[in-house]
Amino acid sequence: MADKTFKPHELDRIIEMAWEDRTPFDAITFQFGIKEQDIIVLMRNCMKPKSFVRWRKRVQGRNTKHSKKRNFQEGRFKCSRQKQITQNRISKR
Repeated sequence: MADKTFKPHELDRIIEMAWEDRTPFDAITFQFGIKEQDIIVLMRNCMKPKSFVRWRKRVQGRNTKHSKKRNFQEGRFKCSRQKQITQNRISKR
């Protein structure tokens, strides 16, 4: 990652994706070309120490952050309580 420099908006997006529970590290790797270990280093450098520890504790072992540990393979997970969006209108149940 030492040779990779990011624009401020790219850096913000990487941090945002890393914070999201359902965005796997593979998606960040695919979009920005940095590996999971580099993401961890980047988060350590860009965050307050306490925030980093909190993030690391939450992410470590989380099934949704690691594609190989997910229990669904294709598409995306969708909660049964999530409303359907049809033709820009939220459907009624």
